[in-house]
Amino acid sequence: QFLYAGWAAMKGKAPPSPTGCINVSCRCCCPQTTIMAVQFDRGVVLGADSRTTTGSYIENRVTDKLTPIHDRIFFCHSGSAADTQAVADAVTYQLSFHSIELNESPPVHTAANLFKEMCYRYREDLMAGIIVAGWDPYEEGQVYSVPMGGMMVRQPFSIGSSGKGMNEKQCLQFTANALALAMDQDGSSGGDRLQRKE
Repeated sequence: QFLYAGWAAMKGKAPPSPTGCINVSCRCCCPQTTIMAVQFDRGVVLGADSRTTTGSYIENRVTDKLTPIHDRIFFCHSGSAADTQAVADAVTYQLSFHSIELNESPPVHTAANLFKEMCYRYREDLMAGIIVAGWDPYEEGQVYSVPMGGMMVRQPFSIGSSGKGMNEKQCLQFTANALALAMDQDGSSGGDRLQRKE
């Protein structure tokens, strides 16, 4: 499965911009981030770009968009840095009390659910796309996507982006490469051509 969390998933709808910009392809004021998490047999791998922008100004080229929430639970954030950090602080606070009550580390699902609840409750005010990933002894490596609006979906991997994202040609090439790699590794998948529906 593949969840594209962010403005690109809204198919032509413009993001609510503080500058009033309604151009979806605009790079002047719309947030730009790429985040991802992938589950493997013993854990998860997380990755993100490192640039933070304020309008057309690049504020920081070395921002850490992978934030620890608990010992083995992290989140990747896209959208408004202030919004995602405020949500992360609240979830971290709640998880720390939860782990004290349980006298053990909280499950990854609990952290993802707290993010979902907070993002849903404040969906009109937040601009936050989140991926929660981590390891716990109950279900081992897990990846949850919490896109804007507060839905939560567990997936083997998740890729998120805010801003313009890929154009059609890049998206088709990405999909073709992913399928070709999967078919190369999986003896049950295959065929002599990729199928395409538009």
